[in-house]
Amino acid sequence: MEAFLVSTGVVALAELGDKSQLLVLGLAARFRKPVPIILGIFLATVLNHALAGVVGTSVGARISPQSLRWLLGLSFVGVAVWMLLSNGRNPSIPRLPRFGVFGTTLATFFMMEMGDKTQVVAMALAANYGSLYAVVAGSTVGILLADVPVVILGAVAAQKLPMQRLRALVPAMFLLFGAFVLLRVGAMR
Repeated sequence: MEAFLVSTGVVALAELGDKSQLLVLGLAARFRKPVPIILGIFLATVLNHALAGVVGTSVGARISPQSLRWLLGLSFVGVAVWMLLSNGRNPSIPRLPRFGVFGTTLATFFMMEMGDKTQVVAMALAANYGSLYAVVAGSTVGILLADVPVVILGAVAAQKLPMQRLRALVPAMFLLFGAFVLLRVGAMR
């Protein structure tokens, strides 16, 4: 249960103000069909984070628990740095739904998540907890918690959300999480 809850919270936090959340906002404003967009996000996340989880649990089975904690702490710090360096970059939104709204969302969201910080976090959490299903389920719920409200609110959210503040606050929180994990690992020695 801990793997699920931590994955949900950490991934939801990582998704706030992310470029894929901006993509979702653009898709919602453009197509105004929330159900196929949400279903596309769901399936893309399950596929993407299952891939990350398989890699993470495979790595986790080969590394000591102490090393895994270091990896998790450093991944949080790395995600914070990544977020700070990539702020301000907007994703492109497809012009024509060549594959329909669901297919367009599935393809663009899956590709947007490849190598994204939420995928890296899912991989690190799967390595740390060794629980593929709990991490994939939790990270998927986390993505949905962050993105579904944006889909539902659509264009209204684009004008109301303080994206600049979120882009500054979220990396700071990841730095704190990373420092906390690394300090705990250091204290275990």
